[in-house]
Amino acid sequence: MNTTVYVPRDSTALAVGADEVADSMVATAAARGIELNLIRNGSRGLFWLEPLVEVATAAGRVGFGPVAPQDVPALFDAGLLQSGAGAPAVSLSHPLALGLIDDISYLKAQQRLTCARIGITDPLSLPDYEAHGGYAGLRRALALAPEAIITEVVESGLRGRGGAAFPAGIKWQTAARAPGAQKYIVCNADEGDSGTFADRLLMESDPFVLIEGMTIAGVAVGATQGYIYVRSEYPHSVVALEAAIATARAAQRLGPDLLGSGKTFELEVRKAAGAYICGEETALLDSLEGKRGVVRVKPPLPAIAGLFGKPTVVNNVVTLATVPIILARGAAYHRDFGMGRSRGTLTVQLAGNIKHGGLFETAFGVTLRDLLFTFGGGSASGRPIKTVQVGGPLGAYVPESQWDMPMDYEEYAKLGAMLGHGGIVVHDDTVDMARMARYAMEFCALESCGKCTPCRIGAVRGVEIMDRIMANEKRPEQITLLQDLCDTMINGSLCAMGGMTPFPVLSALKHYPEDFGAAGAIEPRH
Repeated sequence: MNTTVYVPRDSTALAVGADEVADSMVATAAARGIELNLIRNGSRGLFWLEPLVEVATAAGRVGFGPVAPQDVPALFDAGLLQSGAGAPAVSLSHPLALGLIDDISYLKAQQRLTCARIGITDPLSLPDYEAHGGYAGLRRALALAPEAIITEVVESGLRGRGGAAFPAGIKWQTAARAPGAQKYIVCNADEGDSGTFADRLLMESDPFVLIEGMTIAGVAVGATQGYIYVRSEYPHSVVALEAAIATARAAQRLGPDLLGSGKTFELEVRKAAGAYICGEETALLDSLEGKRGVVRVKPPLPAIAGLFGKPTVVNNVVTLATVPIILARGAAYHRDFGMGRSRGTLTVQLAGNIKHGGLFETAFGVTLRDLLFTFGGGSASGRPIKTVQVGGPLGAYVPESQWDMPMDYEEYAKLGAMLGHGGIVVHDDTVDMARMARYAMEFCALESCGKCTPCRIGAVRGVEIMDRIMANEKRPEQITLLQDLCDTMINGSLCAMGGMTPFPVLSALKHYPEDFGAAGAIEPRH
């Protein structure tokens, strides 16, 4: 009897021993004369359960985790591989047994659109991808006029998921209307925000969805060449993308004759050089051109004069990976999720001091409190949660009084916060917010491209001021000076690096004044 077993191959699972678990499964099966069909799938995004082993049964896939290599013989003894396609279910007597994967409450409560296939399919199998709806979007796009494709994206309400939340369809429309014989699609996969991993998870667990999304974008705006700019710390993503691109090209999903349509789109992977600032689209373009990554003055916008001075669409991984389902199911399907102007789903990434860290995709409007406690399980330390940084290292610290606010771009903007890329970093009550504010300035000083003075010099001065505040040197005057400095950085910086570094500083000052030695709340001055 041949039983199918799934062991993830994404970076998180590999970091906690998934390869060793897979090797142990194969060796144990061989020693016992058991036929084993081992599939290296992507992660489901339930990182606290990795390595998560799944067994195909008649009732559905049954999970065991977290599994260590030494657990494998005992799992076999408990009947791990005795389910078979026709048996009712695998034995659930083992302490690592989780039951049916689809019944796990963390997964069951999600609304997965962009990440619908992660953990389910073999990431490098094109037949598996297409069996689960893959390339339906591109097939429909090839039957539409380019303007009609863009209209679908505009009407879907899709906004950039990289942080800026700019309407994706408007960006495409601008590039499509810009004159130019050569146009480009660039995927910003330089995922550098703290606590974020959605881009990596998609690239490693469902690379074809990104390829399909970029191809649809190319057909829509008249671009024939695309580049995926991948963070240098993501070697497994690079390997998965390059393998998937080669497979797609061999099957006419890339190249000079897309699915026999006569239309062309080529795609290449480029590795970033480790600079956080290259997550900013114009610095990224400079880096792609072989230059030092430095922010450009806008206008002109990249959609008009971007890579090599040509019209260029720059979107991040999650944005482009959402395009196929919009084209496959129609704009209204995507638009029906969410609230207000925030349509579709948010790929929340739970990280930091959280018991159940991982990916949680759901419609806009979920509250932080639900994410932290209903799904995240509270802090990993068991201590009270003090604050949550939402939106990466440039995001504000959100206090408990704001955890019931629906997660929506406009609602969070009213708080002086942002959703960013959906990263959520949790801190318990042992955190010192003055130190966190100092770190924000230090991070900016280290990562600034240096082009504009408010960012280049302001961040250095910010570290110095924080050191004086923490040493109780003329603290009231230094706090006032810090506020003035933040005002200058917000209003004078060339890009979000300097313009948003004050967000975590000012939110920490406002909501946790006691950590700065102040008696009451310190309101922002800008």
